[in-house]
Amino acid sequence: MYETNYSEVSEFIFLGLSTYRPVQHFLLAFSTMFYVTIVLGNVSVVLTVTLDFHLHSPMYFFLGNLSFIDLCLSTLTVPKMISDLYSGYNTISFSGCVTQMFFLHILGGSEMVLLIAMAVDRYVAICKPLHYLRIMSPRMCSSLLFGVWVIGLIHSVIQLAFVVHLPFCGPNEIDSFYCDLPWFIKLACIDTYKMEFLVTANSGLISLGTFFLLLLSYTFILFTVWKSSSGGLHKALSTLSAHITVVVLFFGPCIFVYMWPFPTVPVDKFLAILDFMITPILNPAIYTLRNKDIKLAMRRLHGQLLSLKRIS
Repeated sequence: MYETNYSEVSEFIFLGLSTYRPVQHFLLAFSTMFYVTIVLGNVSVVLTVTLDFHLHSPMYFFLGNLSFIDLCLSTLTVPKMISDLYSGYNTISFSGCVTQMFFLHILGGSEMVLLIAMAVDRYVAICKPLHYLRIMSPRMCSSLLFGVWVIGLIHSVIQLAFVVHLPFCGPNEIDSFYCDLPWFIKLACIDTYKMEFLVTANSGLISLGTFFLLLLSYTFILFTVWKSSSGGLHKALSTLSAHITVVVLFFGPCIFVYMWPFPTVPVDKFLAILDFMITPILNPAIYTLRNKDIKLAMRRLHGQLLSLKRIS
């Protein structure tokens, strides 16, 4: 199918965010500090939601899973970037690159669907409060979560099926700090126009479509509340503002990267910083700082840990 004189590329070289060593030192300190904050923030949310029975409700169930996915997304890329900045050895094996892309699209696709599940949860809670516990039963929540991961897996398998057997004959430099489909395809030794279109159609349009679907759903919720009770509009807006902020932060960079997948300026890799380091910090901050229940649960958990420490 492909010409046989192509030499196999065994590894790729990341160009990273900068080749200037003082800037790399700054980025090393910056990314290390942010990654530690990401781990502490998201692990705190996951543990609090899991261990505090007061938070065993659908909203917090989905929130805990959102923090878990954010933590995994950051762990998939940021530690490797920190290691590269520290050692100056900016390479990744071919199989490592494919593996990173595979899990990146599982997690990215799953987070998109999870945000839809969270929007459904908010719709039922705000528009059908009397039927909330019946509709959003533990079985329903588990089914939605199962669907989240299955759709993420299907999305990733479809994406990788198109590109994993592409031939590579020499150029192996990726102008970023992690592997993703646009740069991976660009290095192939064949005309990749159709492949680029498929990537854009599958990831870009899905991201854009999901983004507008979520915005429309939140608009519908607010309109429904406004029609039934103008007094409840402020409360609904306060509740949904955190969800809308998270949606914009997550989908903004995704839409840019995949709707304009081969830009002439390296804006996309700086937007990736937003997805992998800034958003995973802001998500727990947005939900915890605005939520009295989570703050109280964290205080209770902290008190329990201190009590156990004194006993031991």
